[in-house]
Amino acid sequence: MLAALSVAASPSFAAKPEWAGKGNKHQQGEQVEQGQVEIQIGAYFGERQRLEVSNYYETQGRAGKCPPGLAKKHNGCQPPGQAKKWQMGRPLARDVVFYPVPDAVVVRIGLPPAGHRYVRVLNDVLLIAIGTNLVVDAIQDLMR
Repeated sequence: MLAALSVAASPSFAAKPEWAGKGNKHQQGEQVEQGQVEIQIGAYFGERQRLEVSNYYETQGRAGKCPPGLAKKHNGCQPPGQAKKWQMGRPLARDVVFYPVPDAVVVRIGLPPAGHRYVRVLNDVLLIAIGTNLVVDAIQDLMR
């Protein structure tokens, strides 16, 4: 019995798990899942990508892809009373309607980073995080 008490009261000599005590935590509590990329808000799209997207949508607008009533307004097919309903660095609101960006645009600007996707909201192409819909970057005011 005395032997059992001495074993129970003695310190444990088990090794720490490999992940423990390494100090590998990200700054400010941020965690990046494996396979995902950290992107600075507002710093993803370059001038070449902005030009490619603008050229594509301007061509579509000239090709008559806009209803006649909106085409004559020259505001990029934006219905009256619609305001920008998103903010950089914030998730898209649940009531914001967005559409996938056509493959022809993705070919011109390149695939989005892992964990992200391109969407179109009114006259803007956004890069958003999958899952949170956080707006990371934008190409604004297409077809104007």
